[in-house]
Amino acid sequence: MIALDLSWLTQGAALWYLNRATGLVVLVLFTLVVVGGILATSRRTPPWWPRFGTVSLHRTLSLLALALLVVHIVTAVFDKFVDLTWMDTVVPFASSYRPFWLGLGTLAFDLFLAVLVTSLLRFRIGPTAWRSVHLLAYAAWPIAVVHGLGTGTDASTLPVLALTFGCVGLVAVAAAWRVTTVPIPLAARVALFAVVALLPLWLSGWVRLGPLDPSWAQQAQHAIWNASILSTGAPHG
Repeated sequence: MIALDLSWLTQGAALWYLNRATGLVVLVLFTLVVVGGILATSRRTPPWWPRFGTVSLHRTLSLLALALLVVHIVTAVFDKFVDLTWMDTVVPFASSYRPFWLGLGTLAFDLFLAVLVTSLLRFRIGPTAWRSVHLLAYAAWPIAVVHGLGTGTDASTLPVLALTFGCVGLVAVAAAWRVTTVPIPLAARVALFAVVALLPLWLSGWVRLGPLDPSWAQQAQHAIWNASILSTGAPHG
C-alpha cells in the first residue's frame, strides 16, 4: 500500500491560498444567495437577473456556499499561520487571533447554520418560524463582509477590495430594486434608498481608516479598539 505524503499541505502557503480562495468564492456565492432571496420576495424581477429556476438556483447556491465554507473553516484550523481550535469555529470571539474580526466570521457561520437547519425542518416548525429564522441570512451577509475585510491578510489588496465592493454594490442594487416594489409612502421609500446608498459609503470610509491603515495587522489584535473603530469610524487610544 502506497502512503501519500500530504505534509506539504501544512507547510508553506498552500493552506493559506486555499483558505483565502474559498473565503472569496463563498463571499460571491453568499452574495448571490442574498440577492436571490431579496428578488424572490418581489413579484417581479429585474431584467439582469435570470428568470429560470429562481428557487432551485437559490437552494443550489446555498448548498455550494456551505460546502466551500466548510473547506474555508477546515483550512483555517489546519493552517499553522495562526493557532485556531475547533472551538473557535463555533464560539464567537473566543480566538486569540484577531478575536473580534474572526469572531464575526464565526457568528456569520452560526447564523448560516441556523438558517440551514431550520430550512431542513421547514415543514415541522411551520412557515412563520422558518421565515423568521431565514431572515438571519440577511444579517449574516454584512457580518461576513466585515469579517473578511477585518481578518483577511490580503483584504487591502486591490483585487480583494474590488471583489468585496462589487458584492456590496450588487446587494445594494438588489435592495434598491426591492424598495421600488414595496407599496410604502414616498418618505419611507426615500429613507430606505438613503440607507442603501449610505451603507456602502460608510463601509468604504471604515476600510480606509481600518484595514487600509498600515498598522492594522497589529491593531486588529485588540478587540476593544476594533469595536470602537467599527462603530465610530476612527481609532481610539
